Amino acid sequence: MALRVVGAGLGRTGTNSLKVALERLLGAPCYHMIEVFAHPEHVAPWHAAARGDMPDWEKLFAGYAAAVDWPAASFWPEIAAAFPDAVILLSERDPASWWKSASSTIFPSMGQVSGAWREMIDTLFAARFTTAITDRDACIAAYQRHYEDALRRIPASRLVRWRASDGWEPLCRALGVPVPNEPFPHTNTSEEFHQRIALHVPGRDA
Repeated sequence: MALRVVGAGLGRTGTNSLKVALERLLGAPCYHMIEVFAHPEHVAPWHAAARGDMPDWEKLFAGYAAAVDWPAASFWPEIAAAFPDAVILLSERDPASWWKSASSTIFPSMGQVSGAWREMIDTLFAARFTTAITDRDACIAAYQRHYEDALRRIPASRLVRWRASDGWEPLCRALGVPVPNEPFPHTNTSEEFHQRIALHVPGRDA
């Protein structure tokens, strides 16, 4: 199975909702940071990628039809090149709203992990985002750089821009599938995020 969707949007732009939605549309799993929780053997390949040593993407994503969220979003150019028939999904959010969400969920949780997980995340952010995760201006600047770069580099023929308010339609149109007769799955509120971290993050400090 080859990826049909390569997500270029960063975490906290509706990526968990996209995971659920894409699995519904494609009938196959969607890769997300949650998947790394379940596959600790994937930490080393992502750490190597952050150091510039790209993995065998087909092997890493075997069995998946889509990939969204960190860490995949940081490597969307390389992944998109490996799956040239996939659309590139850019999930977007107002930068200030994104910062408010990320600074109360993802970034504090990074201080709760240790060992190989922490090394992978630190290397990834240093290489492809920013290490100043407590600095609002630095994070928003990194966010904007990521999106400006994506919009400059993604071919129009492959680009799918999406916001949570868009729901099913842009996804279904890009994938050529019918719109489901059910509400779009809006998931992973800040409260749900913290519950998931408490239950599933490996290497979490007590």
